[in-house]
Amino acid sequence: MKYRVIEKGNPSNSAAPKKQYASAVNAGKFTIKQFAKEIAGRSSLTRGDIENVLTNFIDELPTFLKLGLSVKLGDFGTLRLNLVSEGVDADKKFTADSIKGVKVIFTAGAELKESLKSISFEEEK
Repeated sequence: MKYRVIEKGNPSNSAAPKKQYASAVNAGKFTIKQFAKEIAGRSSLTRGDIENVLTNFIDELPTFLKLGLSVKLGDFGTLRLNLVSEGVDADKKFTADSIKGVKVIFTAGAELKESLKSISFEEEK
C-alpha cells in the first residue's frame, strides 16, 4: 500500500509544533460491477447474480441501521450507526435538535484484521 507523509497541527493546541503523519494514498475506486466480476470468477454464480445481491444488500442496509441494529457480516465485520451531537450544559435539556448527523462505524472482524497484518507499505514518490 502506498502512503504519503503529511504535516498536521494539533487541533486542540494550535501553538504546538506540527508533526508528520502517514496518509494512505487512494489508488482509485473499485465498483460493484468490478467486484461482482471478480467474485464471479471464483463462483458458479454469474456477474449479474452477484451484482444483484450486492445492490440489494446496499439498498436494504440502511433499513436495519436506522432501527438501531448492528449489522454483522460474518467474519468481514460489523456496521452500526453513531450519532454526532452538540454537547449541552447540564442545566439545559438535551433535545433531538442537538443531534447533527450520523456516522456509519465499521468494525473489522477478526479474520479481516488478521489478513491485513501482512500488508507492506511504500512511500509514494
